[in-house]
Amino acid sequence: MSNYSQEFLSAIQAEVLRRLFDESFPRLRQCLGELDEAAIWYRPNEHSNSVGNLVLHLCGNARQWIISGLGGMPDTRKRQAEFDEQGPIPVADLEALLDVLEKDIRQVMAQLSPEDLLRERPVQIYVESGLSILIHVVEHFSYHVGQIVYFVKTRKNKDMGFYAGQDLGGTSH
Repeated sequence: MSNYSQEFLSAIQAEVLRRLFDESFPRLRQCLGELDEAAIWYRPNEHSNSVGNLVLHLCGNARQWIISGLGGMPDTRKRQAEFDEQGPIPVADLEALLDVLEKDIRQVMAQLSPEDLLRERPVQIYVESGLSILIHVVEHFSYHVGQIVYFVKTRKNKDMGFYAGQDLGGTSH
């Protein structure tokens, strides 16, 4: 393995872990802390998912794509059950699912090789490279966490403060 390949792998690993565990997971947990059980399982209409459903969906998706697809563990996902669940599942149980998922993702990420990023493998009905699997999960997480943040902001009329104390208007050189 060349130094360049190892450096590239390390950069990808660091970025995926940063986007998931420094951004998405804390925001998701913060949102769960803002809502009571009724709000977590509230569905505005029959075509919308509750926050609870989205948490289950994120866990199922990341487990299927990273833990099974990339890590080689058996795929036991029941995707439709993530959306059919009516709850309530206590917040502590949802957070425990996130804790286990984080541990499992970190374990798979630590074992990746540069070749794993390029090798294609089946996931759901697709054939994806390891790199595309990682990009999918980060993007998918960000998308649904954004939906959850929007729900909390509209429900609580609250700025979540993700960038509090940071000057995001500056320029970088």
